[in-house]
Amino acid sequence: MTTITDVTVHDVRFPTAASGDGSDAINRGDYSATYVELSTDDGPTGAGFTFTNGRGNEITCAAVRALRHHVVGRTVQEIAAEPVAFWRSLVADVQLRWLGPEKGVIHMATGALVNAVWDLRAKLAGKPMWRYLAELPTDELVANVDFRHITDALTADEAAAILDKGRDGLADRLALLERDGFPSYTTSVGWLGYPDDKVRALTRAAYAQGWRAMKMKVGGPPADDLRRARIIRAEIGPGALLMMDANQVWDVDEAITNMTALAEVDPYWIEEPTHADDILGHARIARAVSELTGGRCRVATGEVAANKVIFKQLLQAEAIGVMQIDACRVAGVNEVLAEILMAAKFGVPICPHAGGVGLCEYVQHLAIFDYLRVGTSLEGRMVEYVDHLHEHFVDPVRTRDGRYLLPTAPGYSATMHPESIATFRFPDGPAWR
Repeated sequence: MTTITDVTVHDVRFPTAASGDGSDAINRGDYSATYVELSTDDGPTGAGFTFTNGRGNEITCAAVRALRHHVVGRTVQEIAAEPVAFWRSLVADVQLRWLGPEKGVIHMATGALVNAVWDLRAKLAGKPMWRYLAELPTDELVANVDFRHITDALTADEAAAILDKGRDGLADRLALLERDGFPSYTTSVGWLGYPDDKVRALTRAAYAQGWRAMKMKVGGPPADDLRRARIIRAEIGPGALLMMDANQVWDVDEAITNMTALAEVDPYWIEEPTHADDILGHARIARAVSELTGGRCRVATGEVAANKVIFKQLLQAEAIGVMQIDACRVAGVNEVLAEILMAAKFGVPICPHAGGVGLCEYVQHLAIFDYLRVGTSLEGRMVEYVDHLHEHFVDPVRTRDGRYLLPTAPGYSATMHPESIATFRFPDGPAWR
């Protein structure tokens, strides 16, 4: 038995705002992580985090401390035997749930702790997270999903049927990934704060490196958005994919108007075109952009979808053509499993949100698991890639020709180098003095 003896949380922040990295229509922050370490009595250290954007990281750190008593003293084996009961002890804390419920700071802090437990589970099994999940028996995977509030969209029996079917051809799919890697797209070329010359140079370099799908930020003055889009399209040609991300800045009618102009450059999707909670607004935009482009453009969202219930409604309302799961916006792997299975039920491809601090490291495992055991197709599936901050992780992502290579180290690729934690810890690390 492996007992969790302590929870340590670090406020780690990187000064990205000064260079414009990560800049979009809403955010100009310093990429940050509420980084959690689970100490054990006789095993490895579990690592997990939730991503934030600078100020406010101290709030998620405080939330982790408020939840730590649900984790300390438990054994990993006990948690694995009753995973939904453990998950509910965090998301349904009788006093803290009021602050959500099941959304926002408390939910993100829960995700950091839950992900750290999954990191421990995979490390103890000696497997990278994607393999650990893909090789779990169907009944164990289903047992990790809390179906409360989503049975009108997905039942346990339906989830089991999807997972059982996912066993067929798994070895062939794995061989393909081992040979070719997992499809990806890059967002590094098109941050909103970059000048035109930098956008052009980065796009040209990315294309030369093998990227054939790229994303740009929109949501500035419409004429500027169209000018920058034309620059990127001219560099990548008509055969590559160009995605757009408005980061929720538009009203519904504004989104439709702006996409009418941007349709000129043949966008593959428009991401977060309006407020993240506006299910009906997303559905209306989805119908409009499909009509504008003859079905070529779709709506993508999910990186700040608060919980599995929001995803359920997006799917039921036919509001999205691409589902963007996030590894730590929701309450960890258990909730992401529910989202992946619902996407399969509704036939919507998953393209995880990444970037940030360590999100690429996290979501590669989820996308690989989805392909191997749930979605079983690469059609319309890509993982976002941003070329920032990977050097701070012990097991960083690796890419080749615009594709993710399979992680091989045990765990969830979430462990940060101790020297990175010490240097960028806020406010006393050398990077902040």
